[in-house]
Amino acid sequence: MEIIHAVHVLVKSVLFVLLWSQCEGRDSELSYVTCGSLVKLLNTRHNVRLHSHDVKYGSGSGQQSVTGVENADDANSYWQIRGKPNRPCQRGVAIKCGEAIRITHMKTGRNLHSHGFNSPLSNNQEVSAFGENGEGDDLDVWAVQCDNDHWEREEAVRFKHVGTDVYLSVTGEQYGHPIRGQREVHGMKSANQNNWWRSMEGVFIQPSTEPLRHDEL
Repeated sequence: MEIIHAVHVLVKSVLFVLLWSQCEGRDSELSYVTCGSLVKLLNTRHNVRLHSHDVKYGSGSGQQSVTGVENADDANSYWQIRGKPNRPCQRGVAIKCGEAIRITHMKTGRNLHSHGFNSPLSNNQEVSAFGENGEGDDLDVWAVQCDNDHWEREEAVRFKHVGTDVYLSVTGEQYGHPIRGQREVHGMKSANQNNWWRSMEGVFIQPSTEPLRHDEL
């Protein structure tokens, strides 16, 4: 009887450890930005969300403009986190620090992009939205820079453009008509306080589960 009791205690202990580890793993998964997630990205220095719309630049490339907006409820500020061209990331898997990704605008299907044009207000490097139906070119790729192993949802990170080595930034310049009050988003060569971004509202995809909503879409 003592042996049977000892076996029961051992089995219960093993089951407890397994359940606890699964819960811990689940909590850990929920704390990351994952492949396929749909998020709003906040510039922490200027308190504006990364935004785009079907409004073209009147100078430079003439491509779709990318701006920063203060309105937290604007549906044009949702972006999907995706893998590199021809190398998709696995849906629901946490994005690693240093990983190269594409950031695709939900409403228009164009990718966050940069290239050798000057931005219209600050004369930094222009950032635009480019491509069709999520497909553009190699200048749509950005590396996530963060301090841990993976991109944590509560962590401020930087996005470094792989093709030209600039950082996605906001320095506060404001547009007039037709996008009055929106801030210029551009690329800067230096890493500084203007290029920190944090994930905010969105739908965070988890492996083999239903999407996890963070606030409302």
